[in-house]
Amino acid sequence: MAEPRLPADAPLTGWGRTAPSVAHVAPTPDEATVRAAVAAAGERGALARGLGRSYGDAAQNAGGTVLAMAGDRPRIELDVAAGEATVWGGTSIDDLLAYVVPQGFFVPVTAGTRFVTVGGAIAADIHGKNHHADGSFADHVTRMALLLADGSVRELTPADPLFWATAGGMGLTGVVLRATLRLLPIGTSRILVDTDRLDDLDGVLAAMAEGDHRYRYSVAWIDLLAKGRHLGRSVLTRGDHAPEEALAGRAAVAPLAYRARPLVSVPPGVPGQVLNPLSVRAFNELWFRKAPRHRVGEAQTIPAFFHPLDGVREWNRLYGRGGFVQYQFAVPFGAEEPLRAVIERFATSGAPSFLCVLKRFGDANAAPLSFPMPGWTLAVDVAASRPGLGALLHELDEIVLAAGGRHYLAKDAHTTPAAVRRGYPRLDEWRAVRDKADPTGVWRSDLGRRLGLVDP
Repeated sequence: MAEPRLPADAPLTGWGRTAPSVAHVAPTPDEATVRAAVAAAGERGALARGLGRSYGDAAQNAGGTVLAMAGDRPRIELDVAAGEATVWGGTSIDDLLAYVVPQGFFVPVTAGTRFVTVGGAIAADIHGKNHHADGSFADHVTRMALLLADGSVRELTPADPLFWATAGGMGLTGVVLRATLRLLPIGTSRILVDTDRLDDLDGVLAAMAEGDHRYRYSVAWIDLLAKGRHLGRSVLTRGDHAPEEALAGRAAVAPLAYRARPLVSVPPGVPGQVLNPLSVRAFNELWFRKAPRHRVGEAQTIPAFFHPLDGVREWNRLYGRGGFVQYQFAVPFGAEEPLRAVIERFATSGAPSFLCVLKRFGDANAAPLSFPMPGWTLAVDVAASRPGLGALLHELDEIVLAAGGRHYLAKDAHTTPAAVRRGYPRLDEWRAVRDKADPTGVWRSDLGRRLGLVDP
């Protein structure tokens, strides 16, 4: 699913549809075209853009060049014996799954959407429901070819500091032209899922802390409008890939069958009042009540378990023309009270949110700007037009940062350079590697300027 073809100069936004800016969009179907577009970039620099699923301004470059990397034809080389795939940086996870799942493999890490390019997955060092077990995306990349600002291509492995500066570096070190990643062997295209409905935050925190190690995948949906003794009530879903012997009926006939497509589409021009406190409260109540108190071993498809929102094309339009913000942060284990304080503050604010998810992170990797850290991560969607939202989020920022936490740059639309410096203590280390690879500052983005990661 490529972004629509854009004119040479086009307004761009992130998935949250806020803060548009105009850039020169250069189609880049091959390596030669990428090189030419970078060489022709002016003083506002260049930036690679995949499918535009960063929520804020990470894939925008006002007044500069944006390289449209997502292509119509996937480029995938599968080494079955090694269990690896080598792909063009603009290849989507969607295309990769369609190719490898029927051959008995799965991507090692996937975000909540499959409409992310491999280059974008590296640039954001995406995480999934399995970080506590398998780490983030870059942990499974064995090598990559990076186009540098001077037009040369450097082959990187995890032994190179530039590899880790690129992982989580939000596209500000170069363009990922190709990458090789280890795949996960699977016996079927189904996930065996256990579901628990939990009445409060203490219950879900305890359940995840005590039991997540038994599952590869774990995520909790939280009702962010619940208060009092029901604060943090949740639906916890955990699972692993189903073995062939666990399937029955039609699923057993074709155990590796895979089909993923949107079921409905949100039309343009949706009024912003669709998602209001009344409608979201009704949705949250229904979603919580329909979940079983305890269910074991339900076989779900890969799209249903990993990418449920991808079943609704252009679901971001539900927030109306004003768009929305996803606020995602991490805090270390032991900071459960600050986590509770954030959830309680959201609940008392009355900001309607139907999407609030909680996960546990495992160990961090070597990337200075990679977001995951051992601890908890919470992601909340809220309409950008909500009165007082900016003040609320900055109030929450202080709670997160005081607890030793940080914010996810791929989702960010509001934080400050000071917040990034506090949250990412290895920022200067990243800058040193980046400046050595790009001494003239070719790679630029709106996010990089806003957060002081690059020169204005």
